[in-house]
Amino acid sequence: MANVPKKACPANYAWSCFELSGEGFSVKVLRNVNSVVKKMQARFETRRHLKFIQNHATELRHLPVGADRYKVALHFPDEMANAYQIRQWYEPLLALAEFVPVVIIVRSPDTALSLRKECPLPIHFAPGVQDVERFMRSQDLRVVFYVNQNIRNFQIMRFNAPNHVFICHGESEKAYMWSNQLKAYDYVFSAGEAARDRLVNHLRNFDASLRCRLIGRPQIDVDYASPVDLNKELPTLLYAPTWEGDRPSMNYGSVLSHGEQLIDALIKDGGFNVIFRPHPRSGLGAKPYGQGVERIRKQLRAHNETSAAQFIFDDSTHWGWQWSAADLCVTDISAVAYDFLATGKPMFVTQPVSTEATVDESPALQQVPALTVAAATEISRLAREALAGSNPQLRGLVNYYFGDVSPGASMQRFIAETLALVQEDSVTDH
Repeated sequence: MANVPKKACPANYAWSCFELSGEGFSVKVLRNVNSVVKKMQARFETRRHLKFIQNHATELRHLPVGADRYKVALHFPDEMANAYQIRQWYEPLLALAEFVPVVIIVRSPDTALSLRKECPLPIHFAPGVQDVERFMRSQDLRVVFYVNQNIRNFQIMRFNAPNHVFICHGESEKAYMWSNQLKAYDYVFSAGEAARDRLVNHLRNFDASLRCRLIGRPQIDVDYASPVDLNKELPTLLYAPTWEGDRPSMNYGSVLSHGEQLIDALIKDGGFNVIFRPHPRSGLGAKPYGQGVERIRKQLRAHNETSAAQFIFDDSTHWGWQWSAADLCVTDISAVAYDFLATGKPMFVTQPVSTEATVDESPALQQVPALTVAAATEISRLAREALAGSNPQLRGLVNYYFGDVSPGASMQRFIAETLALVQEDSVTDH
């Protein structure tokens, strides 16, 4: 087929002036058609879910009255691909709900119906701005939590009455943790002094001493049941890499650089149970990264039946049971590193290969052993040495990042700080 000059294509031509030539044209048309079909399917599913909510899940639009009105909410406007960000807060919010009414506000019908099945807390579906308005005006909200920086947060944050509190979805040294967006919130709930110092060092015109409240990591005070059986005669290593990120500065993922050779070395050694837990978003930003995850999954499955060690591909929805199941951890610059740090067990943090990744000179990254690409094949030896040794500086590091980690201490701080905000005099939105 002859090429069509670009000037012959109308500006609004549906296929954006594709080069009409042979195979390239066919591929572009196919991609365009697939995109249109996916959008149509998504719209159909949305209409179907909205109808189901209207007819069969009316509790998702329920507005309590009187003393039952909600006082604390968590706003989650995302799709289920990001549900890992909210799941870790189920148990702390349940503990808080023993003192004040708590609700999860969602904006997507698919998310509403999915969380309706799995979340132990009340879900309120508020798809549009008018729905948000009706909900906010009818309830006695004193605190609204946010786990990410979704732009739709601002549809809630325009209301003056509640305290707007950023709680994030884990402690880490990612540049995300000192984003200038934090200034939009009344308070930031952080784990420990390390987080407060991080904000002092990186965030201008932000009074961290006033607006940063320290709560520890309440998730460590939850007893999580393990869904897997491991060989108790062998130590267990958790490899939990982060995803590839959505920008060069956030490219901390190690699956392609470290992961495949690390897993291969552990399988050949046979002396460790392995739990491989990739980030739920792995491959969404770069297809080869997701393909690397799939290769590791197949490798673990191929050797699991013939080895005394257990090789587990962990895609379970809940994060927490892995901390007690594992004896040591290999992870990236991510929230996983700080969750596992609180256990006091040995850990390695991979050294990013991307020169564009933002790496902060934090105490944790200076004191926790780094795992280079060259050392990935030596992981079995390094792991045994770590298990046999001790790190006397670790206790001080844990205290700096989390404060008191004795049983129940973090959960108590989270509840106490929240209730202190609940009990403040409310302002009006007139």
